[in-house]
Amino acid sequence: MLNFEDDPTLTQLLNDEQLARLNHSLSALCQAPITLTESHPGGDATPVEFNLETVGWLSGGKDQQERAAAAGLVSFLMMFIGKYRLAANLHHDTTEASYAELQRQNDALRESEARYRELSDQLQQKVDEQVGVIRQTQQELYESARLRSVGQLAAGVAHEINNPIGFISSNLRVARDYVKEMQAMLPDTEDNRELATDFNDLLNESIDGAGRIADIVADLKTFSSIDQADYTRCNINALLTSAIHLVQTEYDHGLHIMEQLNDLPEISGHPSRLSQTFFNLLDNAAQAIRSPDKPQDNGRILVKTLEQNGSVQVIIQDNGCGIADSHRPRVFDAFYTSRPVGSGTGLGLTVAQDTVRAHGGQLQLHSREGTGTRVLLTLPIN
Repeated sequence: MLNFEDDPTLTQLLNDEQLARLNHSLSALCQAPITLTESHPGGDATPVEFNLETVGWLSGGKDQQERAAAAGLVSFLMMFIGKYRLAANLHHDTTEASYAELQRQNDALRESEARYRELSDQLQQKVDEQVGVIRQTQQELYESARLRSVGQLAAGVAHEINNPIGFISSNLRVARDYVKEMQAMLPDTEDNRELATDFNDLLNESIDGAGRIADIVADLKTFSSIDQADYTRCNINALLTSAIHLVQTEYDHGLHIMEQLNDLPEISGHPSRLSQTFFNLLDNAAQAIRSPDKPQDNGRILVKTLEQNGSVQVIIQDNGCGIADSHRPRVFDAFYTSRPVGSGTGLGLTVAQDTVRAHGGQLQLHSREGTGTRVLLTLPIN
């Protein structure tokens, strides 16, 4: 492209067709044919100047004066042609510069758009993480409120029942002694002996019933740990025994639960949450062996504890209905349950897994539909 500093040549100012038309026009204006060429044709020729530079030569014409006039006319035309070319080149350069600037701005806009899209994705990820934290917190608050309710209930039961049960148990034992003394005072007849025996049996049954009530209250206290701090030394076997008693009471002592509780060291933990976890797992096993698809007489639950590799292991295994393949991937999802509507909250296994993780342990579940389920809890001793 030409600019103001360039010295153009004739071929840069006129192409072949334009040069031929110019020569034709000049010849028509002059008395003799005249020709414009870029190089000197030899003989008599008149230079044609553009910006004080010779760009061509005129030959022919009638005489030197006629060629000089034609040269002046051509120079005059060349000046306007040069200005047009310079204006066109300037417009072209300006257009190219504008296009390059627009291209640069477009690239910057695309880069900014990509950066904002990345920031948007990061923000969405953080929002999703916060939503997960909120859901987890809500779940923990729900479970905490539930445990507090159980603890308050157990505290009320312990306070209101323990003293009356103590009086009843004590009075029944005294009454049993009185019956023995009265029996010695009455005539030794068959009717009196039968009456004393029946009365003594009634008193023994009442004493056993009062003892069961006292045991249930003690299990509730252990289950809710109302007399213990948040984290303390836990006796896993004692917590399991209390949970087993409560589950048995829940199902009218109709469960076949086999206990293999080996000696274990105490671990540091939250007694009420561990008790809740054991109760939830035992309740799931109880429902599995009492399902319509499994004969109740053959249903069994195994509860086993052992110490291995610096950890306490708790195994709760049943031979119930098992978990279907379609349900197994979601058993730990919050509020997911395969039971009928109103039969469960869907939080049992979720809370159990969260509690075990909070204690630095692991919960593994193995199940096969129609065969049963095995849950393994591993809790670190230290």
